[in-house]
Amino acid sequence: DQYCHYVAGLVGIGLSQLFSASQLEDPEVGKDTELANSMGLFLQKTNIIRDYLEDIQVARAFWPQEAWSQFACRLEDLAEPDQLTSALSCLNLLVTDALRHVPDVITYLARLRNQSVFNFCAIPQVMAIATLSACYNNPQVFQGVVKIRKGQAVTLMMQATNMGAVQSIMAQYSQEMLQRVSLTDPSRDKTLFILGVIQERTLSQATLASRTAHLSPMYLSAAMILAALSWQYLSTTAGQPPGTADMQGH
Repeated sequence: DQYCHYVAGLVGIGLSQLFSASQLEDPEVGKDTELANSMGLFLQKTNIIRDYLEDIQVARAFWPQEAWSQFACRLEDLAEPDQLTSALSCLNLLVTDALRHVPDVITYLARLRNQSVFNFCAIPQVMAIATLSACYNNPQVFQGVVKIRKGQAVTLMMQATNMGAVQSIMAQYSQEMLQRVSLTDPSRDKTLFILGVIQERTLSQATLASRTAHLSPMYLSAAMILAALSWQYLSTTAGQPPGTADMQGH
């Protein structure tokens, strides 16, 4: 949490304050630093979780010792085939930890009123939960690279332009993870709890109002390009060693 705060949470806080100072958004968006911090932490934790093998292969360690030491003597041991059960337990623990930021993400996005700001903030968040869903309880995290498909990414970019759609996307991927929770997973209870909270927040139509702003094709294309570049930037810098990236990367 502390590491991700300094490399990503502060970015969320700074951007939120800019949104408010420019009067694109209400003052509360910039003042609520806890929600803004969660926006950054959710993205950064997702990158760290996904990039386990890539980081280990170049002697980088971003998974926290307080997590992996519960399951292995060394972080790199989780990549051994005979350690798969322990590796998945650690992976699921970290995914569950990242998911606890989703309710804050939903609250933050629901406050946004400017369409451009909403697109910029919402698209990376829905891509993050899609990536977490792909990683959850997935042995491939320790064997190769887990990424969402290009077509899936494009669909998410086109859909995540209003709060109702974002709720539906969050509900979809939380349901996918809910169906894969193992009976023997040590984090089972915590995982079921946070997924239940997300389901409640996303499936309740009374919680958040649907946004129905019309977007021209040209505007939507520009927003998609901006979001794609932003997500690609975050994905690329996630694999850089400390000191070689700016505030949004490692």
